[in-house]
Amino acid sequence: MELISRFIKAEKQSFFLLGPRGTGKSTFIQKTFPDALYIDLLLPDIFRNYNARPERLLETVHAHKNIKTVVVDEIQKAPQLLEVVHSLIEEKRGLQFVMTGSSARKLRRTGVNLLGGRALMKHMHPFMAAELGSKFILEKALQSGLVPVVMNSSDPMPALHAYVDLYLREEVLTEGLTRNIGSFSRFLEAVSFSHGAVLNISNVARECQVERKVVEGYIVILEDLLLAYRIPVFSKRAKRATASHPKFFFFDAGIYSALRPSGPLDSPEEKSGAALEGLVAQHLKAWIDYRNPACQLYYMRTSAGSEIDFVVYGKNLFWAIEVKNSATVHPQDIRALKAFKDDYPEAKRFLVYRGKEKLIRNGIYIEPCTDFLLKLK
Repeated sequence: MELISRFIKAEKQSFFLLGPRGTGKSTFIQKTFPDALYIDLLLPDIFRNYNARPERLLETVHAHKNIKTVVVDEIQKAPQLLEVVHSLIEEKRGLQFVMTGSSARKLRRTGVNLLGGRALMKHMHPFMAAELGSKFILEKALQSGLVPVVMNSSDPMPALHAYVDLYLREEVLTEGLTRNIGSFSRFLEAVSFSHGAVLNISNVARECQVERKVVEGYIVILEDLLLAYRIPVFSKRAKRATASHPKFFFFDAGIYSALRPSGPLDSPEEKSGAALEGLVAQHLKAWIDYRNPACQLYYMRTSAGSEIDFVVYGKNLFWAIEVKNSATVHPQDIRALKAFKDDYPEAKRFLVYRGKEKLIRNGIYIEPCTDFLLKLK
């Protein structure tokens, strides 16, 4: 696949660019800053040199007097470099640092706040439909996902499973995030059933036969490695009692599909429905990060059981979105959106489905999933 132009924008000041491996961080940085001094900590000899002597970064930058941008790839592998980066930003006011990372864990623990305010935080996501344009195919996205390193493979499905195994081996096991990779593997399978659902940690713990606090730790590992996230409940001006637990999602629909086992009692609609909701979630999350950083993504569920899959809320933007894995729209499918209008008449309401027609019903915009995703740009 040829180089795809991404929606993320570079900054003029120093910034962190965080995202799971294979989402295109290095490709974007190399294209955007072709003349930068590039330090790739994934290369063993480079890593050893800077990990043993962080002050080597100071010496390297001083040796390149006219350099304007310094890129440190996978900064979390040697987070002690942040102290040197901090001193160089203070010393050289015109010098920009761009630091990529695929884990927030070590950065948080080692004091990313050392740079307090001197470096922005940005995130790289899988491809968006609008970035791919005519190359976006909904069914393929649901099966093998939109992670660039997987999509660029000549055989995406084996590449997807290799990608999951890579994270287990190199990120989780090698970094010592868990001592029992078997338990963690069982957890990944168990928690895959929570994708697109309200997260019940006790149920997951029971399924993988470990203690609740172990599962809580495993979920934090997934979030630290940027492989999963939780969406909070929307409760702004709520007139009805709402649920209190967040929804859980893997960062890419393909990762979910690879981890979620299919048993003899499973219906294909159950798995594909969760995959579709996750695909919409990852697009909304990327779109907010790239284009609408003043907004936040929520879901809403009342104690009476009425649910809105997604609420995008922020400055000058208020959307309520329902996702239906069906080709037709029934009256009960828009019931929650109709009720949402009673409490929030200013919200723009969407129903995203697998059909082909665009409709407006009771003020609700009913749109095919591909059309809805393509307009997020």
